[in-house]
Amino acid sequence: MIEGKYKAYEEYLDSGVSWVGNAPSHWETLKFKHAIREKRKILRPDLPAGSISFGNVILKSEDALSLETKSSYQEVLAGEFLLNPLNLNYDVLSLRTALSKIDVVVSTGYMVLHNGDTLHPNFLRWLLHQFDVCHMKTLGAGVRQTVNFNDIGNSEFSKPSLPEQIQIARFLDHETGKIDLLIEKQQELIALLKEKRQAVISHAVTKGLNPQAPLKDSGIEWLGQVPEHWNSGKTKFFADLRTGHTPSRSKPEYWKDCYIPWFSLADVWQIRDSRNVYLDTTKEKISQRGLQNSAAELLPAGTVILSRTASVGFSGIMPKPMATTQDFVNWIPRPNLTSEYLLFVFRAMERVFESLKVGSTHKTIYMPDVLSFTTPIPPINEQNSIVSFVKKSLAKLDKTFELAESQITLLQERRTALISAAVTGKIDVRDWEPPSRSQS
Repeated sequence: MIEGKYKAYEEYLDSGVSWVGNAPSHWETLKFKHAIREKRKILRPDLPAGSISFGNVILKSEDALSLETKSSYQEVLAGEFLLNPLNLNYDVLSLRTALSKIDVVVSTGYMVLHNGDTLHPNFLRWLLHQFDVCHMKTLGAGVRQTVNFNDIGNSEFSKPSLPEQIQIARFLDHETGKIDLLIEKQQELIALLKEKRQAVISHAVTKGLNPQAPLKDSGIEWLGQVPEHWNSGKTKFFADLRTGHTPSRSKPEYWKDCYIPWFSLADVWQIRDSRNVYLDTTKEKISQRGLQNSAAELLPAGTVILSRTASVGFSGIMPKPMATTQDFVNWIPRPNLTSEYLLFVFRAMERVFESLKVGSTHKTIYMPDVLSFTTPIPPINEQNSIVSFVKKSLAKLDKTFELAESQITLLQERRTALISAAVTGKIDVRDWEPPSRSQS
């Protein structure tokens, strides 16, 4: 545990603050309104637009931002604090506070805060981070659960002395920096593994497993050359296409006695992992009556589904009969095409899907483009060999992938625990000094 690695303060008292707990006896309990204040709104349309992202103030694209809208944005300058007080119940994961390092204007929905003389700005940055993670999301009201400055200002925290604040911020800057570097390295490894996965799939389904096989031009741009003995052509000639649908929500009788699995975008967001092959569960079910009174149909096990909207390109295989919403195009392979081989073809088409997407907010692929999809078709025995090879190759990569993900999770947990322990006084870092280069 973090507390075991660092020494504790000599004496603690109950701070009376739920998210702090016991604090060093010499720390003072204070309300935020005695340390910070809300900045009045100043309009500065000459500044670039910004927003909060992962606890940092960043520049945001102004492509879809009208001059009129930007003219209503408020100023936030370097050294000031930005807080997102909106929709706390819809998004409980995002970091909502940041110390700005740049001059920008932001939506008036944001709250801009000025620091006084009580708190060192670098300590306040970590304090607000901990307040956000542990307490702020319990405040606020309304359907969109919004907080105002009174909610923040009347909340209490435990205040160390100014020298301690500086030392705590110094300690956290150094230690979280080391952790962030380790996380970044694991993320880089994951990105490389994803590229390797894609390369394994793409090469296997377009070139086969025999490097000596003579090749021919497929006449299809994304395929390039394929083995001479392979067939290729539009996917609709090798698999029957079915589209999904949603029964009318205004007919309660369609949604009674529901037992038929019904795959929707909610299930995609639940899975969000291209390593899944079979789509075992659905969040929702529909009734036989609802199915009969819609354009949807019960599709057989082995149907390959492909999202053509929102999560464009997401694909998987139905392990049992299911229906889908209109967000998916569903392919029932004919005898000369296996479900798993077709699935890997779709996963090899990542760049094709990207080039076909249209729309600004909700990306989609139009049906004429879906109907123009092309597929290489090896003999069935080769399809089975390719699928077996790809699955074995990906299984090896996925072990490394999962290890990297678990390392990131552990590092993030350590980072969170370290911030909490330092900001709330569970560890005493007054004598801490960064290790020399030879020790680090």
